[in-house]
Amino acid sequence: MESLIGKKAPVFKADAVVNGGEFVENFSLEQYIGKKEVIFFFYPLDFTFVCPTELLAFQAKLAEFEKRNVAVVGCSIDSKFSHWAWLNTDKNNGGIKGVTYPIVADLTKTIAENFGVLAGEYDYDEEGNAIFIGAPVAYRGTFLIDKKGVIRHCVVNDLPLGRSVDETLRMVDALQFFETNGEVCPADWKEGEQGMTASSKGVAEYLSTH
Repeated sequence: MESLIGKKAPVFKADAVVNGGEFVENFSLEQYIGKKEVIFFFYPLDFTFVCPTELLAFQAKLAEFEKRNVAVVGCSIDSKFSHWAWLNTDKNNGGIKGVTYPIVADLTKTIAENFGVLAGEYDYDEEGNAIFIGAPVAYRGTFLIDKKGVIRHCVVNDLPLGRSVDETLRMVDALQFFETNGEVCPADWKEGEQGMTASSKGVAEYLSTH
């Protein structure tokens, strides 16, 4: 997979469901440029097992993201109608009722493909028929996009491996700390801790106190 770090996030316009049940056409991440950072995450499918735990975990921490002026947006290859049905299904029945952030419908799989997280690829068989090799869904990709629309962090998990929302928040804090203070963040840095200047002297000073 070619890294998108430091590059502009791929542009798209697609159907989405927002506020837990409202259909929106031509939804785009471009609406956030100059205004907010974005956590844009992919998950494999609606009405599955690991996926609802992740979407509900993002919802549980949504106030923390909003406090940091960060938009959270989910995406899978399901239709907007599947998203709507899942959003209106109770949690005890496998649903994600109560999720309010936007969920994008990537029916053509082009968004996942452009972000490099499609878990397979299109090909042709010996008779020239189009086939799909692999799983026609997205890996669990998470992208941190800055206010200029540039991808600053990404992590991609295989299908069985649920992601850490707390780690996603930590990376948001690290990016905002760097942009505010101009100091870089060492290993396992957390909000409220000391950063260090990007120089040999700055590294030495940091290490001398830890």
